[in-house]
Amino acid sequence: MNEQQPEVQGLSYQDVYTGMKERNVKGSTARLASAHVTIAGAGGLGSNIAIALTRIGVGHLTLIDFDTVELSNLNRQQFKLSQLDVPKVVALKQNLQEFNPFIEIKTIQEKVTHDNVKAFFAQADIICEAFDNPAAKAMLLDAATEFYPNKPLVMGTGMAGIHSSNTITTKHPRPNLYMTGDGTSKGVEGLMAPRVMICAGHEANMITRLILGKTTV
Repeated sequence: MNEQQPEVQGLSYQDVYTGMKERNVKGSTARLASAHVTIAGAGGLGSNIAIALTRIGVGHLTLIDFDTVELSNLNRQQFKLSQLDVPKVVALKQNLQEFNPFIEIKTIQEKVTHDNVKAFFAQADIICEAFDNPAAKAMLLDAATEFYPNKPLVMGTGMAGIHSSNTITTKHPRPNLYMTGDGTSKGVEGLMAPRVMICAGHEANMITRLILGKTTV
């Protein structure tokens, strides 16, 4: 738990912390607070996943993204107009700290490559893939399998368009690999907040289940 004192008038540090955890699932707080999740990508998937994990109190997040906020991001990514041209990891950290000042957030403003996967994900309990580029997804899958075969990897594929929400599911195709999405829709048809957020919710929920010892989908 981050020892930073939140600026909430009339409430003590402990009052704020306790109140924020009041509606969490009973017995989950300590395990969530000790977990470290590294999220590769801070866009449509990554920003929404990070917010969900921050709100429930996952204690250690590492955010990785090389890009900056642009206007086309704002239809689905959790940034503001005032954050245009700001590095995504910097802007996202700012937003997350407003939701929950008690967690540790590290940022890496670099592009993930096969050569840096081993270093970037060394501290992660769970690896979260949140790219929008299919080649980058495949690269991380290959590298994570090579360097960290025993770490859970949660990925998203297929969340484009305005197709039925019910086509987005979570699958467990092999040990330590979890795939969310519809598996077919492509970004060329357009990316909209509702379906992207549904897929991000699947990823965040699977990560939460894994932290709490639930390994089935």
